[in-house]
Amino acid sequence: MTDKAPAAEVDVVLVGAGIMSTTLAVFLKELQPHLRLEIIERMPGEAQESSNAWNNAGTGHAANCELNYTPMRPDGSVDIAKALEVNVEFDLSRQFWSYLIRKGAIASPDNFIHPVPHMSFVIGADRQAFLKKRHAAMSAHHCYHGMDYSEDHARIAEWAPLVMEGRDPKQAVAATRIVSGADVNYGALTSNLMGYLKRQDRFAVHFSQAVTHLHRRPGGGWRIDVKDEISGAKRSIDTRYVFLGAGGAALTLLQKSGIPEAKGFAGFPVSGIWLRCGKTEVVERHTAKVYGMAASGSPPMSVPHLDTRIVDGKRSLLFGPYAGFSTKFLKHGSLLDLPLSLRPDNILPLLAVARDNFPLTEYLVGQVLQSSAHRFKALREFYPTVKESDWELDVAGQRVQIIKADRKHTGVLEFGTEIVASADSSVVALLGASPGASTAVWIMVHMLENCFHEQLVGHWVPQLKEMIPSYGHDLKTDAALTERIRKETAEVLGLHTA
Repeated sequence: MTDKAPAAEVDVVLVGAGIMSTTLAVFLKELQPHLRLEIIERMPGEAQESSNAWNNAGTGHAANCELNYTPMRPDGSVDIAKALEVNVEFDLSRQFWSYLIRKGAIASPDNFIHPVPHMSFVIGADRQAFLKKRHAAMSAHHCYHGMDYSEDHARIAEWAPLVMEGRDPKQAVAATRIVSGADVNYGALTSNLMGYLKRQDRFAVHFSQAVTHLHRRPGGGWRIDVKDEISGAKRSIDTRYVFLGAGGAALTLLQKSGIPEAKGFAGFPVSGIWLRCGKTEVVERHTAKVYGMAASGSPPMSVPHLDTRIVDGKRSLLFGPYAGFSTKFLKHGSLLDLPLSLRPDNILPLLAVARDNFPLTEYLVGQVLQSSAHRFKALREFYPTVKESDWELDVAGQRVQIIKADRKHTGVLEFGTEIVASADSSVVALLGASPGASTAVWIMVHMLENCFHEQLVGHWVPQLKEMIPSYGHDLKTDAALTERIRKETAEVLGLHTA
């Protein structure tokens, strides 16, 4: 093993070369071009974990079809507040991507985003009634202008022929549809962003390298120890800021930082499994992302959906997800990830979540024990005439559901995205999954506001408004601005307007 060279100096180190780190790096380079940035990635290339096209559903999550964002209140009404938040967060992504395309930073939208209608589909009179209420609440708001609702078999068959073919004509069904939805190849988008970054001065990316330690420097900032996964060579980097955007591995790295804000956080890994179909005559008859409803008591990750995917110009269908269990925090991680993440401060929160979330435990055990027949039974509810021979099993990426300490319950399970920062904002970690990549831009804007507040307020706001024209405005209350922004971004991205 070679001796370590003297520590290099950069302004910001970003760990992980997925959609999160590349999005943040582009923001920082646009806002302050002279910053020295370095991305460290353990894999041999970018977007090889959760950002990879086949490791996620590729949904442009705007809470159009995801029923878990619209819970029913005790009085029977439907709460759309969370859905609206996610909806306008995706607008920020659309604006940022449009800016990069107009600038020429990304050559064309065609290699990462395509128009695909988003649908919700339910079976049974009770769920029919729920979806009708949900549609009434959502369609009354300008953010969901153009959302259609139907209980008519023939009408739904026009939207999604495979879903209705062979179905009992007396079965109570309902569906909503909005044509402004998108299928997004986050892997291709990440590669586009990385390509743009490589053309910038004072930027470097190192693949096949892993961060082994993080040390606070006496004078402020951090020393990052890095090991080359191929040669074994070691080096160090001195930096003012560290961003941990390493997917499931972010928790482990956050713990290595030793910051007090990391205490009490634990991770529960869940692996994803899909059924995938590439048969042309099947694929061409379905153009939609059709989301169902999770069984009563099941976690949000259990929501089944039948999706159109467009990857590298080729159309496929995905159905799932089915959950599996692995102690790995990454698809290409180690089976020791979970046990090595246990600390005296997070064991009790982890046990509390296990105690209080029996439906989750039951769901995961059931999923792990599922046979092929069980998986196709679930698919047949969406696609009654399915032929098993047309489909193959495909393993997706790992999701690490975040568990954090809680005074009332000892520990709570978080299904969203959690930003954990040190008191001085010199180290920031992104934990959690859904809605993840779809709202990467909103997450990074939120991080800039919190961790680079002085620079943002003092210098960056005009440039940020150029990248995101709606910045500083609330699209949930400004109907005219929402309409204008969506029309403009749809034209640039090749999407449909509702």
